[in-house]
Amino acid sequence: MRSLAVLSLHTSPLAQPGTGDGGGMNVYVRELSSALARAGVACHVYTRAWSESLPAVVAVEPGLRVHHVPAGPLAPVPKEQLRGLVDEFVEGVLCRVKGTAGIPDAIHANYWLSGIAGHVLKHELGVPLASTFHTLARVKAESSPEELGADEPTHRAHAEAHVIGCSDAVLASCAVEADQITELYDADPERVYVVAPGVDHAFFAPGHGPQARRALGLPASGPMLLFVGRIQPLKGVDVAVHALAALEGHTDAFLAVVGGPSGPQGHTEVSRLRALVRTLGLEERVRFLAPQPHELLSTYYRAADVCVVPSRSESFGLVALEAAACGTPVVAAAVGGLRTLVDHAETGFLVETRDPADYAAYIAEILDHPRLARDMSTRAAQRARRYTWSTAAGELRRLYATLTERQLVDCP
Repeated sequence: MRSLAVLSLHTSPLAQPGTGDGGGMNVYVRELSSALARAGVACHVYTRAWSESLPAVVAVEPGLRVHHVPAGPLAPVPKEQLRGLVDEFVEGVLCRVKGTAGIPDAIHANYWLSGIAGHVLKHELGVPLASTFHTLARVKAESSPEELGADEPTHRAHAEAHVIGCSDAVLASCAVEADQITELYDADPERVYVVAPGVDHAFFAPGHGPQARRALGLPASGPMLLFVGRIQPLKGVDVAVHALAALEGHTDAFLAVVGGPSGPQGHTEVSRLRALVRTLGLEERVRFLAPQPHELLSTYYRAADVCVVPSRSESFGLVALEAAACGTPVVAAAVGGLRTLVDHAETGFLVETRDPADYAAYIAEILDHPRLARDMSTRAAQRARRYTWSTAAGELRRLYATLTERQLVDCP
């Protein structure tokens, strides 16, 4: 296995996570491609060019290049409108791979839009296709229907099913996601592989909380709750705000929200959250902070006493893993991959309901019992050590090599 084409049509691995369409998938594509490049697999990442100022190719590091492929206007385009640009994107990728980049040994598509492109490229180039969806329409329609357009659940789910049927491998981040793929999309279980993402332990590791707060200019006293991620209904920031209001015995506690608006409801959600904070009288206790460069998030995790992850659905949950790697206990929704990452009552707590009072009760359990908090911190950091990008890259490198030796899967 010498070369890989990585498709990330709607968002670039070079983009700032935490705002717009940038999130965990950006981190996944960048870190996994980097680890593969270090393992000897030349990775060419193809993403849509959205600005005239972007160079055609960015050499990120030896063996890793990001290609900005013209498709549609050289301007930002809402993700919901990108389906009509897939064909042009495919043509642009074909020009690159048949030109300077070279034909890859395999294709790895990320998200359903890239999956559609990957399906066409597979047959044009005669190479195997691996697909990672990150989110699934049929899961999202149940957990956060307002995040989908009126007809998106139907046409997106149909496209996802078609891509799954044609993929030589479908990658899931955890067993929960693998079950969803096989049960909701009737996927062949023998072509569904669980490969867990990783965390960069050079950046995300335990540190001194008071020093972290000083570095960030945050209050030195009072418990700190932390939310990191895109602001959209799916992520449940309102639950974290209500949990702060319901937290008894800790009137000096504050919540830091690190992230920006995302998706069709993003800006409306920000306005709604600010209004909620005013209504609850929490203006002095909730801080809205801009998205941060990924490597700097570790300082926020170290500064926090508890990281709150109240998402309605998560295929994996990189925020929970990064917080754990920094030794910060996590109180998270008992959904998706978060069930895999958080060991209930050991490294944090899983909340089975959407009731903020339940979140507040678990947060108080950590804050009121310093020894429990220390033990959770130690166990969280230790267990996070099992997740590394080099491990994920090694597993995928072997899988890609196996796929190149097999007959390609035919379209259903």
